[in-house]
Amino acid sequence: MEYWSLPIEKLLSSLDTSKKGLGEKEAEKRLGKYGHNAIEKKETRSALKIFLSQFKNPLIYILVFATIVAAFVGDKTEAVIILAIVFLNSVLGFFQEYRSEKALEKLRKYIKFKAKVLRNGERAEIEAEKLVPGDIVFLNIGDKVPADIRLIEVQDFSADESVLTGESLPVYKKTEHLKKENPNPQDLINTAFMGTIVASGTANGVVVSTGESTFFGKTASSLKEEKKSDFEENMAKFGNFLLKIILITTVFVFAANFLLHKGLVESLLFALALAVAITPEVLPIIITVALSRGALKLAKKKVVVKRLSAIESMGNMDILCTDKTGTLTENKIIMTDYFDLGGKKDDKIVLYSLLANSTVVNRDKISGNPLDVAIWKYAKDASIEKFEKIDEIEFDFERKRMSTVVKNEKILLISKGAPESIIDICKNLDKKKAMEKVKELSSSGHRVLAVAFKEVKSKKDYTKEDEKDLKFLGFLTFTDPPKKDAKDALEAFDRLGVEIKVLTGDDPSVAFKVCRDLGMDIKEEDVILGFDGDVNRAKIFARVTPEQKLQIVKALKEKHVVGFLGDGINDAPALRMADVGITVDTASDVARDASDIILLKKSLKVVANGIREGRRSFGNIMKYILNTISANFGNMFTIAISSLFLKFIPLLPTQILLANFMTDMPMLSISTDNVDSSILRKPKKWDINLISKFMMHFGALSSIFDFITIFILMFVLNLGIPGFRTAWFLESCLSEIVITFAIRSKKKFYKSKPSKILVFMSAATFLIILFAIYSPIGKLFEFSKLSIPLLIMIFLILLAYFSCAEVLKRYFFKKYEF
Repeated sequence: MEYWSLPIEKLLSSLDTSKKGLGEKEAEKRLGKYGHNAIEKKETRSALKIFLSQFKNPLIYILVFATIVAAFVGDKTEAVIILAIVFLNSVLGFFQEYRSEKALEKLRKYIKFKAKVLRNGERAEIEAEKLVPGDIVFLNIGDKVPADIRLIEVQDFSADESVLTGESLPVYKKTEHLKKENPNPQDLINTAFMGTIVASGTANGVVVSTGESTFFGKTASSLKEEKKSDFEENMAKFGNFLLKIILITTVFVFAANFLLHKGLVESLLFALALAVAITPEVLPIIITVALSRGALKLAKKKVVVKRLSAIESMGNMDILCTDKTGTLTENKIIMTDYFDLGGKKDDKIVLYSLLANSTVVNRDKISGNPLDVAIWKYAKDASIEKFEKIDEIEFDFERKRMSTVVKNEKILLISKGAPESIIDICKNLDKKKAMEKVKELSSSGHRVLAVAFKEVKSKKDYTKEDEKDLKFLGFLTFTDPPKKDAKDALEAFDRLGVEIKVLTGDDPSVAFKVCRDLGMDIKEEDVILGFDGDVNRAKIFARVTPEQKLQIVKALKEKHVVGFLGDGINDAPALRMADVGITVDTASDVARDASDIILLKKSLKVVANGIREGRRSFGNIMKYILNTISANFGNMFTIAISSLFLKFIPLLPTQILLANFMTDMPMLSISTDNVDSSILRKPKKWDINLISKFMMHFGALSSIFDFITIFILMFVLNLGIPGFRTAWFLESCLSEIVITFAIRSKKKFYKSKPSKILVFMSAATFLIILFAIYSPIGKLFEFSKLSIPLLIMIFLILLAYFSCAEVLKRYFFKKYEF
């Protein structure tokens, strides 16, 4: 039913109701038919289901497999460590999802309030949840609208719809039916929407939608579907990539060793131990620590992170879609100037606009229309005591003006309102020139009011018919001033390589002026009305609807990592669609539930801080991944190949697992490492193809030096099996530690300072490895003591390996953008 397009009588008839309201029995019947005026509770998952869902991840499959293998091989310590990592990671994910599972319940609290209705022809107050279509509802200033209501009668009635649209100015309503097809909520000026607040006046109307059928309810219902972050999707891809490599390597090593007659059990244990060794079991912990560390830092900067994975997505973000009001501007209307048609200042303009003003001042509290409040603050010292207010002709939507009759020496009727409305009722005025001036002021980004007056004779009542043949006095201009830190914030985004796109319901000229004043590099052709499908060329989308915001974000996501900053109910779908949904703590419950990040201060500068922390987290996570695939995979590849031509297994399964455990120790501290400023300059994206190329380059380099070590140990020094295994164990462990300091930065190693924790953990691990070899513990792993000359030779090989890695690093990062 297109309720907005029907005349009131036809609408009431179609709803089978009247201006006297419903009877109690009929209301009960409809309550059973339509249900309660509430957001339906989503079927919640049990705690067990939420916990089990944490294991739906390829990386977790790999770790669980590694746990079983480690236990089977006999290394219970390694099995316990891996199992603890899997459990801790799953518990953290469980608590995060369990909290979000409760999020929609807040929506039910949002509409638990009373509503004033007509039942059986008499006024009554009922729970808003019991409203049904056809109820007649009364609205007064300050009321929260309990349902979607088609207005029947209004008196100076306006609604604060910022919870829906994000725009600060109240919307004046009228009752006439609208001949529009598929209108947007902003177009429905004959409707009061659930959740909005009555800003002025009174009204009554008929309920047309309740619960999930309302605009509020439909928005909330659209948020029930869970989303995966860009980071989670990329981790799943990386997990699948690792799984394929591990399976291929394991099958190949087992088959090759078995066919070379090295025994079924021995070949199986060796292959399985190798599979555990190349599994990046500490990756979940490194991710959690890196992201948690970022979340703690952001908390100190007034940013609350709802989902840890959003930090990494925030770092990869290359486009931020944001509203203008309250983000780029103060969301506070101020009066900036006043002048007559000739451009001269006339104090009467301010004085008379103050007399024709609806502002209510009660001690320190000022309330009323934001434009009237701005006039009062601008001219509060003006002397109006000598004027006696006789009458007032209230504002209405059709006239777009209000008038006041005051008495001093003379009786004056003063009208103030929309310029075209005031100009229309004036005489002896060049109306064309006046409208050109209005157009000029509006195109420069100002909101404009006009003031006119005339002398009138004394009478009992003054009406709209008295508003004619007035003398035009002048204009008042207003603006929502830019935030003091907005310009610096926009410059910071530019340095971070993040493009800002402004999505606003405001006038294009206003948005254009604000953005130009803040130093954004934009031209008039960069501003479009609504959404025409071309999201890349436009920088400002003006007069956008909630649906268009969603379309814009969806289109941008095809080629970009997109952040969206909004706080209205209508922003919720776009917040959910974006890779990173960002809102403020004062936003609607729906917007907060749909978001990933909540700002305790609505400022782009705070968002820029979040991007930097996201990039630090990404940089350190990537260091671990690159280290693992270069050194770890290189060493294990060498073991796999060498086992084909050596007459013995190069490393025992227990030695492989010990090497894996040792090299993981310094890696646990990589999440606290310092990050180069170059990492912060522009967004980085996950690129499995590029990661595999890195693996091929640096894995090959690692294998070359491994084979050099094998050649020297076997054919130059002619070491026995225990000595060979011990020397190779030492070289394998230390090469993985050494390579960390080469690939942790694109710079030369001495130009990028590692964190103290990483240096300490690496040094401590080196000493523990030597202790394991030279202490009695070494016998448990069948190690033999190495001579000093052999240690020196291994260190020289590592030095050559590190030097070559430095050269290869510069070549790789120059050839491939990473």
